[in-house]
Amino acid sequence: MKAIEWLDDRVRILDQTQLPGKEAYLELNRHQDIASAIKALKIRGAPAIGVAGAYAVALGALKIKTTSKAEFLKDLRNIIQTIAATRPTARNLPRALERMQQTAEAVKDVEQVKKALVTKAIAIHSEEAAATLKLSKLGSELIKDGFTVLTHCNTGPLATAGYGTALGVIIQAHEQGKKLKVLATETRPLLQGARLTAWELKEAGIPFTLITDSMAGYFMSKGEIDCVIVGADRIALNGDTANKIGTYTLAVLAKENNIPFYVAAPLTTVDPALASGAEIPIELRSPDEVTHIQGVSIAPEGIEALNPAFDVTPHPYITAIITEGGIIRQPFEEGIKNIFTNKSNSEIQKQG
Repeated sequence: MKAIEWLDDRVRILDQTQLPGKEAYLELNRHQDIASAIKALKIRGAPAIGVAGAYAVALGALKIKTTSKAEFLKDLRNIIQTIAATRPTARNLPRALERMQQTAEAVKDVEQVKKALVTKAIAIHSEEAAATLKLSKLGSELIKDGFTVLTHCNTGPLATAGYGTALGVIIQAHEQGKKLKVLATETRPLLQGARLTAWELKEAGIPFTLITDSMAGYFMSKGEIDCVIVGADRIALNGDTANKIGTYTLAVLAKENNIPFYVAAPLTTVDPALASGAEIPIELRSPDEVTHIQGVSIAPEGIEALNPAFDVTPHPYITAIITEGGIIRQPFEEGIKNIFTNKSNSEIQKQG
């Protein structure tokens, strides 16, 4: 099962809106179609939409009809702006688009630029997959044999186009032979936990129980949860973390009940340019996603509803942040700076 795959002149994605009822794939060959798929959550999850965005730029570039580098870059910027406008919160998407822009500007010949953009998009996909596998292995050290782990939203291969983040950590611990039990929240408003995480856990053969979001405090108070692990869409320099709506609530409950609260995300999710979570843009989605489930109304017609897709968990509520560069603990700002400094030095050495 692959959430997204490059097929030379098109992109194949697993339509996540049809899971778990139907495993349907879409083959898209226009950047506008990928943009629509991202908006509609047919492809979703911070790392996965970064990969999808890179592929969308590559596809768009292949269709630009000009030999002028200046004209090409002008058209490419319009394509990038279309993709960037799809979802504002996750850092991975603008980071991938920045890398595609830089690649285009570094090559002179238009035909060579097109080839370079395809190569870069494939590399971004490969790097995200490698990063999620590495962070999952590192994070599995925090999951002890016999643990009951609470997770929120969906953070497995579907969301990452790789191994997974929070769910990747759980899967890795399971593959190491640790006996685990998972409590998965249904995750309102789109039920991504009930539809997607439950599906991935079942496929992986990991024992789990589905609960509603509002049940988490009950199980914590009874001492039935050993740790909470979630993914992230953007992490500020101080460690404040934006994730699926309801994450902040879980973090507060975990702290009140002395339960470790872990965030797992690749470094492409970390945004050192933002000092705190107050600067993270929060996506507001259609109220229909609250008042309806898969097109069926569950609320009175004509009522008002609000639908922020994410909330921000302040860093004091977070026990550790798991990345491919290492597990970061308080103070997070110092740890994040050190990891990015080491990463920059490593990239310089690779370049010669």
